[in-house]
Amino acid sequence: MWKYKVESVLPQSGKSLFIDGQWRAADSGKVFTVENPADGSTLYQASDGDKQEALAALDSADRAQESWGQSTPEERRNILQTAYEALMDNREIFAELMTREMGKSFKQALGEVDYGGGFLKWFSEEAMREYGRTFHLPDGRKGLVTHDPVGPCYLITPWNFPLAMGTRKIGPALAAGDTVVVKPAELTPLTTLALVEILRQAGVPKGVVNVITTSHSSHISDALFADQRLRKVSFTGSTPVGVKLMKQAADNVLRTSMELGGNAPFVVFDDADIDAAVDGVMLAKFRNYGEACTSANRILVQDGVADEFVAKVKDRIEALVVGDGMDEATDIGPLIDVKAVERIGGLVDEAVSQGAELIVGGHRDEHGERYFQPTLLDRVPRKARVYAEEIFGPVLAVSRFGSDEEGTQAANDTPYGLAAYAYTSSIKRSELMQRRSESGVLAINSGVLSDATVPFGGVKQSGVGREGGAEGIFEYMTTKYTLLVP
Repeated sequence: MWKYKVESVLPQSGKSLFIDGQWRAADSGKVFTVENPADGSTLYQASDGDKQEALAALDSADRAQESWGQSTPEERRNILQTAYEALMDNREIFAELMTREMGKSFKQALGEVDYGGGFLKWFSEEAMREYGRTFHLPDGRKGLVTHDPVGPCYLITPWNFPLAMGTRKIGPALAAGDTVVVKPAELTPLTTLALVEILRQAGVPKGVVNVITTSHSSHISDALFADQRLRKVSFTGSTPVGVKLMKQAADNVLRTSMELGGNAPFVVFDDADIDAAVDGVMLAKFRNYGEACTSANRILVQDGVADEFVAKVKDRIEALVVGDGMDEATDIGPLIDVKAVERIGGLVDEAVSQGAELIVGGHRDEHGERYFQPTLLDRVPRKARVYAEEIFGPVLAVSRFGSDEEGTQAANDTPYGLAAYAYTSSIKRSELMQRRSESGVLAINSGVLSDATVPFGGVKQSGVGREGGAEGIFEYMTTKYTLLVP
């Protein structure tokens, strides 16, 4: 059993750069502050890495690539499995770190530990399966297909799922035999630091995993993208930033995995089990307080059941408890920063001015400047920004539709295509949604759709590539065909 206190699983404050197997400070000595969004208190002083540290990390990853790429699948499996066991031995510590740096409730953070740990476990097993094949050409000659590590990778993780988005990238990269430079979000780097410390103690060789904490991400990205030793970038974040990174990646023809913005529809047909649909939308909307790319953003409800649905959702939202995430009773904690609260308040006010009905909430919560009331809007016009844009907050916006055709067209009427949800008791309608939904992931009669064992990713402006599942490891490997002539 691996047991720590929170202080000892983190490196010394001011030494949060992990390069060539060592924790170190930035050459400049500069640091930036990591705050608790619940009260604004200081949690940690993180090293403020810059271009020179980024290149030192890539130097380290490049030196380690050949030996790590030639390590056996069993060696890679054992390290990932050990790290998984250590993570699960310390569920409460990692959950507390996430709650304190990101604001999510402790009970939701425990769920993220289980979810994020699943990627380490899954890819420890995938490391043993490289899925090569042999075959015969039409003329009888033998062909061989193998998969090799792509090489040093740059992994950029977001603030909203600080553990799971790290394990979802680091797990397959290490399983494939790649070395990595990880850049966690400025707002939530602590969980990544704890994860890397566990990987270090699990036996990851020096140089295989490197971490750069920074308050100026563009400096890090610009330096790494310009270096031809970098071979892949994986990014989870907004579509505008993803587009910029893809343009930079083109110069050196880097492999890219981009999990970008979403605007998920949640379609409730008039034959749906309404109680089940209400349960589903509460999960799909309020998990992570709506600060998730898979969050149900546009709740499309068929006219015949809309009044019943809205009334039942109203009762459920009014029962939600707002407070500090470390309070066991809390359902909705603080948003990540004050700007998020101001933006969401503006979206709600604008929607109401355009004709939406405010049923519940709609304002900053009395708990503090980073808290926003869980909110229900009905009859939201589809021209409203709260309908057209990713909300990233605890606002449930209902728009009504008549025919099945209108509902499915409305669901697809967005430049994004990450997640989608639908509730119906009809096989015909289920098949309609499966066939016509312009999304990378679709849940029918469920409010939860992510798992380490399934491929996750979007279409349209929601990104390229897949993370998780049997497909996930191939994002970090190249395919080689060999012709064998006796």
